Amino acid sequence: MASWDWQVFCKDTVSGEVTASCFGKGGDITYLQWMLSAWGWTLSVALLALVVALVVGSLMGILRTTPNKWLVFIGDAWTEVFRNIPLLVQIFLWYHVLPALIPPLKSFSSFILVVLALGFFTSARIAEQVRAGIQSLPRGQRYAGLAMGLTLPQTYRYVLLPMAFRIVIPPLTSESMNIIKNSSVAFAVSIAELTMFAMQAQEETSRGIEIYLAVTGLYFISAFAINRVAKFIEGRVAIPGMLGSAK
Repeated sequence: MASWDWQVFCKDTVSGEVTASCFGKGGDITYLQWMLSAWGWTLSVALLALVVALVVGSLMGILRTTPNKWLVFIGDAWTEVFRNIPLLVQIFLWYHVLPALIPPLKSFSSFILVVLALGFFTSARIAEQVRAGIQSLPRGQRYAGLAMGLTLPQTYRYVLLPMAFRIVIPPLTSESMNIIKNSSVAFAVSIAELTMFAMQAQEETSRGIEIYLAVTGLYFISAFAINRVAKFIEGRVAIPGMLGSAK
């Protein structure tokens, strides 16, 4: 069995020599620096896509619970389209097809296109969760808001959504963790994230065990951190009676 060589991360990516501090000198970088940079790209893609997913997904989830059948149709169509097309196919569509059909997209970087693709893909799942959260509330909540003189948008804003979002925090936590893992497909359009780093570094160093274990650890740390933050938020905003009735 070959011995592990964790010094691979202290090697210069150009010369292949081990550096004393694991950080390159001059303009050169080590594999550790390269991996940390790739981790930054992974987090950037995932967090920006999560923002897109939360905004768009919440909007589509709300549309699916309104009395207007056309708004419901729009929300349903969005959810079904983006939920039923594989993520990798959607990324290729955004990168290769849509810029040809929508010329302004040609000026978008691959980073932005991946963020949009991942964000819209995840928004379909969040839309379903928001819809379920709103519909799990007693109908009297909506009627009470309207009876008090609130408009329908005000009823959503002040009555329904504050309770619905408390209910859907657990599934949103899972989606937030999934978006970290799904960001790995960004390598398909040459985003220098963790998966691309792992493949290229393994080819250059032939130390696949060390490289992939380190990358796996960073994915785990990222997902675990999101889980802890979401659990903290869930504990702070929980409404025991309402959450209990939603289980």
